[in-house]
Amino acid sequence: MNVVVVESPAKAKTINKYLGSDYTVLASFGHVRDLPPKDGSVKPDEDFAMDWEVDSQSAKRVKAIADAVKESDRLILATDPDREGEAISWHLLEALTKRRVLKNVDVQRVAFNAITKPAIQEAMRHPRAVDMELVNAYLARRALDYLVGFTLSPVLWRKLPGSRSAGRVQSVALRLICDRELEIEKFTAEEYWTVDADIRAGGDPFRAKLVSLNGKKLQKLSIKDRASANAAVDAINAADLSVTSVEAKPTKRNPPPPFTTSTLQQEAARKLGFSATRTMQTAQKLYEGVNIGGETVGLITYMRTDGVSMVSEAINQVRDVIADEHGALYVPPKPRFYSSKAKNAQEAHEAIRPTSFSRLPKSLNLDGDMARLYQLIWRRAVASQMESARFERTTIDITSSDQQTALRATGSVLQFDGFLTLYQEGRDDEEDEGEARLPKVEQGATASAEKTYADQHFTQPPPRFTEASLVKRMEELGIGRPSTYASTLQVLRDREYVRMDKNRFHPEDKGRVVTAFLENFFARYVEYDFTAGLETQLDKVSAGDLDWKQLLRDFWTEFRSAVDEIGELRITNVLDALNEALAPHIFPATEDGSDPRLCPSCKEGTLSLRLGKFGAFLGCSNHPDCKFTRQMSPTEAQSVIEGDGQVAVDPDSGKPIIMKDGRFGIYLEMEVEGEDKPKRASIPKGWDPHALTEDKAIALMSLPRLVGNHPDDGEPITAAIGRYGPYVHHGKTYANLQSVEDVFEIGLNRAVSAIADKIANPGRRGQAAIALKELGEHEGKPVRIMSGRYGPYVKYEKINATLPKGTEPETVTLEQAMELVNAKAAKGGKKKAPAKKKAPAKKKTTAKKTATKKTTKKAAD
Repeated sequence: MNVVVVESPAKAKTINKYLGSDYTVLASFGHVRDLPPKDGSVKPDEDFAMDWEVDSQSAKRVKAIADAVKESDRLILATDPDREGEAISWHLLEALTKRRVLKNVDVQRVAFNAITKPAIQEAMRHPRAVDMELVNAYLARRALDYLVGFTLSPVLWRKLPGSRSAGRVQSVALRLICDRELEIEKFTAEEYWTVDADIRAGGDPFRAKLVSLNGKKLQKLSIKDRASANAAVDAINAADLSVTSVEAKPTKRNPPPPFTTSTLQQEAARKLGFSATRTMQTAQKLYEGVNIGGETVGLITYMRTDGVSMVSEAINQVRDVIADEHGALYVPPKPRFYSSKAKNAQEAHEAIRPTSFSRLPKSLNLDGDMARLYQLIWRRAVASQMESARFERTTIDITSSDQQTALRATGSVLQFDGFLTLYQEGRDDEEDEGEARLPKVEQGATASAEKTYADQHFTQPPPRFTEASLVKRMEELGIGRPSTYASTLQVLRDREYVRMDKNRFHPEDKGRVVTAFLENFFARYVEYDFTAGLETQLDKVSAGDLDWKQLLRDFWTEFRSAVDEIGELRITNVLDALNEALAPHIFPATEDGSDPRLCPSCKEGTLSLRLGKFGAFLGCSNHPDCKFTRQMSPTEAQSVIEGDGQVAVDPDSGKPIIMKDGRFGIYLEMEVEGEDKPKRASIPKGWDPHALTEDKAIALMSLPRLVGNHPDDGEPITAAIGRYGPYVHHGKTYANLQSVEDVFEIGLNRAVSAIADKIANPGRRGQAAIALKELGEHEGKPVRIMSGRYGPYVKYEKINATLPKGTEPETVTLEQAMELVNAKAAKGGKKKAPAKKKAPAKKKTTAKKTATKKTTKKAAD
């Protein structure tokens, strides 16, 4: 009898079918031992000895495996083919050795990259011993994470009450988020203008961009104001233009490599809206397998990998599939071979790919997330072996006769789509490809500017990280391992160091305090290069080039010394350092140039960070005489435009219109004569605040707009933007409008019609709901996204589920919609729960009988 141990019960069931009756396949359910979550589990003074603990559930599983081994002569450890899987096999060996059941038992380790019958049978033919170098790398990493967490966290608790914990990789990831936020806060928007022209040179007109003025090449910020832009327009109109160069050259774009763990998480976030955790959970299901023809088959190879290569058998198979599905033109003459450019990449494993390329996504009966993720993996892997896309890129230069003014037009025409017919890689910030065809023009042809365009812009701050862009940045820096990114980012959310808003990371105040503390007092241990350097050393351990305990000794000596030094610091020293480090965030410069730290209450004291049970806040130095406190984040709005924030001047009052960024978003503000409070107007959703023109700012501040008087009663009809969107108003009737632009453009006839429609349908809130998107059917019933007074919502049968704030309706899939519907249905059910909680009253028999009689009598009446 042979005993095989794998990690999951789903995998055990599948593998047992493949191996037959001579094998008993059992699941360990992951790790069977772990370090107890208490101080002293790793002992630096005893050469980093570790105390491992087996919990009650794991003890049952170890016993079951031990009982089976007693009746067998061979134990095969078939845990996952990575460092963690190697460690689980080692832990099992250690636990079984303590139970003394391995005598006369042949212990073997096998690893397979896919749960298919051929892959497993091939692995069984090539057993090996447990790789202790990989185990040592795991032990070193586990000890490092434990020592940092259990040594640094108590320092945080003492010096920064309200802080939760710190971790070796987690703290560096948090620093990335906080550093980006600081960049955004320090950012000052700069105005710049672009000037374009519609050029005609014998054929159809085409758009060209001004690239040189007064004989000087223009940079992005060269044209800084309207006056300069107008001067540039005049220069174009006055120039004697001709075509000085026409260059058309072929270019090509090669396909991206198949997925690694990191790139899969990034692309699933961009294209499917999946979190890293959701991606990995779905990939795990695809790896473990689904039922196909009565047999459970793994659909993808192992999903925790840094490798980008595929085995030759897979490459040959995918080339055949490409020829069958797309034709011979899409198969390159030679197979493509890839190598990873990421730091610390491990090339031992294949990329993530389908176990069989002949299983086309459309031929599988997969549901929801698995269907979407499998299709993404299949397409990426197939595309990686397809022919390049070919373009013809054309550049036309138009120059004035005096060489003082020059324009340039560029266009890219797709000549052969190649891999793009199947797959195009997503990006964090989508850009226009500019693949427009330019007309045929001859060099030397006379040219003229038919129309010119001068557009105002403002530079934008760097974007906050999404999960995809943060994972990409961590991988570029060599921080952590891709297989741990999902759990690392989840820890930051769970500890409320960050929050997600519109799928982007925003650091919370407690996260910024922790980061500032670590940067000031443990700078070395949150440096990107230092953390990446540790990963490199761990790789050396796994390669057998570095002793793992020597690595720990070197780290612990310096780290312990740094912790001891911090122990001598007084809280006042810590607060002084944090006040300075966080000054741009908590003490932003005031508009009048006054001291931003001056207490606004007593006008004498100085504001400073204070630490309380629930975290940091600001208090006055004159405490307890002055009891002024406020949260760390400034509550007053800050101007978002350089200088005084002015974007326009009201033509009626002459008052400046200021753009500010407040607690609830960017808005306009204008002082009103005789009023205590200024007039304010929010920037409508979808409008770019930095591209707001003077006319639009004035129009927003002038709302509500008088559309005209109603022909029936002469009462005014006005248009405005309210809490629930744009609307028209007449008397006591409010009717919703389709778009913000309607507020400024709607005429009297349309307004009267909208009012009449609302009166004719008094039960409806605003106009009749409109289907924004048809998502398909669920169990034969339609699922739609509808427009509503309170925003877009999912409608399925009688359930209406509001879309989360910031979600764009066009990006929602059927699976996401049904998740919202199910959540709404479940929430509705919970509302009935309180009626059932009357157990204490039922204990009294008399009371129960009385209640029953009363109920019966009432029903009879």
